[in-house]
Amino acid sequence: MKTLFLTAFLAITIVSCNNKAKETETNSTENKESSNELFACPMHPEVTGKKGEKCSKCGMELTEPVAQSKPDKNTQEPSQNNPSEKVGVLDTDSPVATSDYVNDIIISYINLKNKLVSDDSKGAADKGKALLVSFNQFDTNTLTANQKKEYLDIADDAKEHAEHIGDNAGKIDHQREHFAILSKDINDLIKLLGSNKKLYQDHCPMYDDGKGAIWISESKEIKNPYYGSKMLTCGSLKKTL
Repeated sequence: MKTLFLTAFLAITIVSCNNKAKETETNSTENKESSNELFACPMHPEVTGKKGEKCSKCGMELTEPVAQSKPDKNTQEPSQNNPSEKVGVLDTDSPVATSDYVNDIIISYINLKNKLVSDDSKGAADKGKALLVSFNQFDTNTLTANQKKEYLDIADDAKEHAEHIGDNAGKIDHQREHFAILSKDINDLIKLLGSNKKLYQDHCPMYDDGKGAIWISESKEIKNPYYGSKMLTCGSLKKTL
């Protein structure tokens, strides 16, 4: 009787251990697959890494999933440091074109927009200050006479609103009021000088008591900077810029 009981106990123990081992192996595989998943920068899709890491070019978080494919031994990974594309923090010791200054402003604006999407008032203040720097380092000598006049009108207004956002950490509703007007300025800037990035003009119909407001996005996905987590997907894509 003891032998029969011992045999049954050993059989149950072995089955239990095998099941536990399979469960551990499955979890390990899932974790490995998750850790190997790549994400790209919305503004620089050639820059990839783990989700949440910072883009080496502009400092934005890597949020766009990268389609996985079998590695090709004849294909090299794209470089993360393209010297022909000066973005984020401009290297003013080297020749800088109008498009570089515009791109720098747009990236600073997108970073600010994303902080408002995340309801991060302090982060928005920091990015507002960075946007002000981007405007201040713009060399208007790269513009024609007509462009310069229009640009200065846009920049003077945009800098005022960027400064207000930078000085009002903790007052996100106030920051969003200035962001609404700032977004019009950025839209006018793109109209005037163009952009070498694919951008989208989105619209929130509910903001400002139903008067609505636009914003510029690097992605087709609607993420509302005026309401953040309260109404993240409120809005629609109006046009591609």
